Amino acid sequence: MNIVAQPISAPAFTRFGTLIDSEINVPRLNFAVPVENHRETAHANLCIVRPPVVTLPFTVDTMERHAFSTQAFFPLDTQRYLLVVAEGGDAPDLSTLAAFIVPGRQGISYARGIWHIGMAVLDAPCGMAMLVHEDGAGRDTDYVAVAPFTVI
Repeated sequence: MNIVAQPISAPAFTRFGTLIDSEINVPRLNFAVPVENHRETAHANLCIVRPPVVTLPFTVDTMERHAFSTQAFFPLDTQRYLLVVAEGGDAPDLSTLAAFIVPGRQGISYARGIWHIGMAVLDAPCGMAMLVHEDGAGRDTDYVAVAPFTVI
């Protein structure tokens, strides 16, 4: 199965999460996205990640979710990155798959429980800030193997 990566837009992404607009015209934007944490033992983890660089076509065989927390990414020096997302309960519903190419000035926040691939960038190595709630227990991130598909 092939899925075509589309340029991201707020209407297309809304069922999976929220876009974070970095081109705001105010000195400060409070509560830019919903931040959820559904475990008392989990704490905010703001970290810097260096995602792998991938090229299209790209084969996906594993997806992940954060069942108890939203997860936000803020590009620091990124040109473009790739999102692959799906709705679902205990496993991704592959009939809801969507793939997006995101410009480096655009942040995103996954809604709690949304299945996605690990962050991947398209052009060159870069850094991103990531915010998620974690407690180090086994349920911070759920991983599942999926029938392989290709993002083009």
